Amino acid sequence: MSYQAKLRLASFLTLFLFAMTGTFLLLQATPEGLGLSDDSIAYIAGARSMLAGDGYREAWLASNGPVTHFPPGFSSVLAFFGLFGLDPLRGARFLNALLFGLNTGLLGILAWRMTPSLTAGFVLAGLFIMSGEMLQVHAVAMSEPLFIFLILLSFWMFDLYFERHNHLLWLIACATFTGMAYLTRYAGLALVATFVVALLILHSDWQRRIRSVLIFIAGFLPWALGWAIRNRSVADNITNRVLAWHPITTDNLKIGRSEASQFLIPVETWQREIFKQPYLVELLIVLTLGTVLVWLSLKSWEYISKPQQTSKEERGVQGVLGVIPFTAGLFIFAYLASIVASMTMFDAATKFKLRILSPVYACLFILLIYAGVWLRNKNRPVIIILTIIFLGLSIYKQFNIIEHWSRSGLGYASFQWYDSQAMAYLRELPASVKIYTNEPGAVYLYTERGALVLPDRYDSARGIDRSADFEKGLIVMQQEINSGVAVLALFDHGENIAADVPALTEGLHLVFKAQGDLIYEKP
Repeated sequence: MSYQAKLRLASFLTLFLFAMTGTFLLLQATPEGLGLSDDSIAYIAGARSMLAGDGYREAWLASNGPVTHFPPGFSSVLAFFGLFGLDPLRGARFLNALLFGLNTGLLGILAWRMTPSLTAGFVLAGLFIMSGEMLQVHAVAMSEPLFIFLILLSFWMFDLYFERHNHLLWLIACATFTGMAYLTRYAGLALVATFVVALLILHSDWQRRIRSVLIFIAGFLPWALGWAIRNRSVADNITNRVLAWHPITTDNLKIGRSEASQFLIPVETWQREIFKQPYLVELLIVLTLGTVLVWLSLKSWEYISKPQQTSKEERGVQGVLGVIPFTAGLFIFAYLASIVASMTMFDAATKFKLRILSPVYACLFILLIYAGVWLRNKNRPVIIILTIIFLGLSIYKQFNIIEHWSRSGLGYASFQWYDSQAMAYLRELPASVKIYTNEPGAVYLYTERGALVLPDRYDSARGIDRSADFEKGLIVMQQEINSGVAVLALFDHGENIAADVPALTEGLHLVFKAQGDLIYEKP
């Protein structure tokens, strides 16, 4: 075996160890299981419904209707593991641990391809595995880890398409993974826009541009159309979203500002001080995105005005046309545009939280390493020192997070839920008794029965007032409780409904009170 072959084998083995380390860290940080939220319960219940042979349904709700709001990708993978006897609740932990390792390895491979530098691959894998934000995303039973995995795979296939002389097999593979990403999160449409624009820019003549775009769309459409037809036939809607104008709120922007500061500033003490300064975090965000946008504009002009060859022999420090970093940069803006459009026109309940921003962070890691390799050629000692400092700060932050999380669960997996006396009370109720609650996800998880949501005055998804519907729903709920066929369970650490508690409980009898939780029955 030649020296180069030995070096490549050793590099892959090292990257494999990085991936295994990522899997171990995630398991170490979540001894009580992954963090759970309402959406987590929806995915888990959907997977259980598939395993039961009932299709993809809202098993966590008493209505048990077909699911259209959440695409089926994550639940389908959980159901696949369930075929081997692993319940989706436990399977989610092992799946996300595996994905944390796989995403680490994929980023290392992408770094090798775009630089090419073995060291860059190790540094990018190290940055990802030691990112507290990336660990948090993978430590919750949500679809983002799988979404990021499919994004990275599609980037890889897209790069191979240009490297292998525009071989259509790789473009079809890219379209396939893009379709899977769409069936994991509807924001996968941003990936479609990314590749269409990239194909139009990176190809040198219009015949290739149009042909490649049509083939890519043809490879993606069956995934999207198949799901749309299913939804229309079982639920008379495509994605359970309605077009309506609801501008992004100030509170939502504040959430995004806080999340961005935690990612951009690695030390918590620094975060607190910088966060106090007006517009400083906003300036950092603008500088970061502005730098990427300027670079994208320059590279786009370069590719359009000076078409380059794509032969493997001409791969240099920037890979084939710098396809991976260029595509990652395009995706950042396509994805952010799709999220803003969703918030303002389709789903006002979406917030700029970590899980929503995580695909952007993964792409920024790619661009950071790409820029670091370019700067290394100009000032190697400075880049080495900065890399060591950044990795050191990340390691310190990461192990603090792991130590904290390993002592208790997250969300619905925390002790305040599995030690809940109210849940124990509800488990003893006859199966025929309905449960109205402000936490239907938690009730499903700990009682294994669907619950009914409370009437509410505000539609958070559409951003509209529905006080009239609240009054109607309140009458129906109280009639059922007063007739003895339902109970009302209010959890203190659940959704905040303090203002509506007097109306919800009027005329009802409090039969249970413990740990701040309340259960009401008929008088």
